[in-house]
Amino acid sequence: MSGFFASLVALEFVLAAATVIGLVFVTAPYGRHGRSGWGPTVPARIGWIAMEAVSPIVFAVVFLGGSHRAELVQLLFLAMWQLHYLQRSFIYPLLMRGNGRIPVLITLLAVGFNLLNAYINGRWVSDLGSYPTSWIRDPRFQIGVALFLAGYAVNLAADRTLRRLRDPGESAYRIPHGGMYRWVSCPNYLGEIVEWCGWALATWSLPGLAFATYTAANLAPRAIANHRWYRTTFPEYPPQRRALVPGLF
Repeated sequence: MSGFFASLVALEFVLAAATVIGLVFVTAPYGRHGRSGWGPTVPARIGWIAMEAVSPIVFAVVFLGGSHRAELVQLLFLAMWQLHYLQRSFIYPLLMRGNGRIPVLITLLAVGFNLLNAYINGRWVSDLGSYPTSWIRDPRFQIGVALFLAGYAVNLAADRTLRRLRDPGESAYRIPHGGMYRWVSCPNYLGEIVEWCGWALATWSLPGLAFATYTAANLAPRAIANHRWYRTTFPEYPPQRRALVPGLF
């Protein structure tokens, strides 16, 4: 691993630390926490596509330039990445209901992170990492892929439950029920954290670990803020639910 590449990976760990510290004090101003004072905004659907589409595009471009781009395990990693990000970048925004807006600043910050993250993970998987075909039989790969797919399924199911709470064009919030919502307020965030922990295990790499760390640093404070909002907004909110992890917090 070159010094420059190692510095980029280290930067992502630093961003994770800065993000979790910042989000403890300031809740990101979008969705139910949207508020004025953060500059110009764009429709949430447009902002979401703009910031998320960076990940599948940059990863694919970097991957195609890698020396291991035609090898089996690397192609499986490409499929995993694109499975998540094509859905998150294009399908999810088109299914969004409501007319929310997101600050341009938040979109630009997300674009910057996704550029960094897609580059270091795509470069590692396609060029710097070593994954012979026998890696498929390694328990780290098998457990990691199982976690990734389980987290992906939880994430999709949770998002579907949230969408069904609203009629087209409606923007009101309601209490979600069913599935993982029986135990936590934000199973969509839990699913995404599990996904990228699975990716980190399957790739057994520092870039993968950096991404999993950043995901948790970004989404855990958001889940706590959402949980607090639910409890404040709905007096009848189920008291047994936790924010992110069943039975813990």
